[in-house]
Amino acid sequence: MTDIADTRPRLSRAARRPAILAGLGAFLCLAFLVSLATGAVSIPAGDVLRALLGMENDARIAAIVQTIRLPRALLAVIVGAALAGAGAAFQGLFRNPLADPSLIGVSGGAALGAVFVIVLGSTLVGALPFLASPYLLPLAAFAGGLGATFAIQGLAQSRGQAATATLLLAGIAVNALTGALTGLLVYISNDTQLRDFTFWSMGSLASGGWRAVTLAALPILLALGIILTRARALDAMLLGEREALHLGVAVQRLKHVVMVAAALAVSSAVAVSGIVAFVGIVVPHVVRMMAGPDHRVVLPGSMLAGAALLLIADSFARVIVAPAELPIGLVTAAVGSPFFLWLLMRRRRSM
Repeated sequence: MTDIADTRPRLSRAARRPAILAGLGAFLCLAFLVSLATGAVSIPAGDVLRALLGMENDARIAAIVQTIRLPRALLAVIVGAALAGAGAAFQGLFRNPLADPSLIGVSGGAALGAVFVIVLGSTLVGALPFLASPYLLPLAAFAGGLGATFAIQGLAQSRGQAATATLLLAGIAVNALTGALTGLLVYISNDTQLRDFTFWSMGSLASGGWRAVTLAALPILLALGIILTRARALDAMLLGEREALHLGVAVQRLKHVVMVAAALAVSSAVAVSGIVAFVGIVVPHVVRMMAGPDHRVVLPGSMLAGAALLLIADSFARVIVAPAELPIGLVTAAVGSPFFLWLLMRRRRSM
C-alpha cells in the first residue's frame, strides 16, 4: 500500500508534463492566428487561413498576410522563444529565479554594437565600403552580445574554473563598461542618430521582414536545441554545484555551453528586434509555477510561452494606438515590471 501511495503523485506529475506542453502549444497556435488577423486592417480568421494556404482570392489580403504579417509573426515566435528559453537556462544555471540574459552583459553588449553602427556606421562604411549592408546593424549587435559574454567568461576564469558568484560580478563589471561606452556614443550622436537608437532600444518587430527571420532563425534554433539537451544537467544543478559534480555533471563545461548557447540566442534576438525587456524573467517563472522545477518541462514550456507572449504583445502594440505602433518593449515592460516587483516581495516574505 505504501508503494502505491508513494507513486501516485509521481505518476500524476509525469502525466501533467505533456498536458502542460500541449496546452502551451495550443495557446501558441491561437496567438499566432490572432497575430495574423489583427492590425490596422482586421482580417477574419477564415481569410487568414485561406491566405496561408494560397487559396485567398483577394490579392490585398493575401499580400498583407503573406508579405507583412507572416514574417513578423514568425520573428515574434523565434525572438520570444530565444529570450524566454535563455532566461530559463540562466535561472537554472545560477539557481536564481531573478536571473535574466542582461545579467551576463548580453543585452548591454548588443546595445553597444547597435549604437556603434548607428553613430559611427556612416564613417566606417565611408572608410571601408565593402561593409555597406543592411545587415551591418544586426551583425554588430550580435557581435557585441557574444563579445560581452566571452569577456565575462574570460574575466571569471581561474585555473580552468569559474565560480557562479565570480561570473555574476564579472557580468556587473562588463555591464557597467558597456553602459558607459554606450552613453559616450549617445552623447556624441546627432538628433537623428539619437532618435534611431532610442527606438531600437525600445524594441520592435516592425522593420524585420523575411530578411530578419532568415538572419535570426538558424543561430536561435541551434542555440535553443543545445539548451534543451542540457535539461537533466540543469536539474542536477538545482541541488548545488558540488552535488551535481557527484552526480556526474561536468559543471564547468555545462556553464560554458549554456552561457554561450544562451548568449547566442539572445544576441541573435536582440540584433533583429532591439531590447525587449522582462520576457526572460517573467515567462520561465510562470512556467515553473505551473510545472515545477523539472527543466524537461520548464525549458520547452518557456520557449512556447515566450513565443506566445511576444505574439500577443506585438498584436496589442499594433492596435492600441493604431494606425501608429507602440514599441513592443514598452508593452513587455508594462506587463513584466509589476510581476517582477511581486516576485521580489514574495521572495522577501519567504525569507
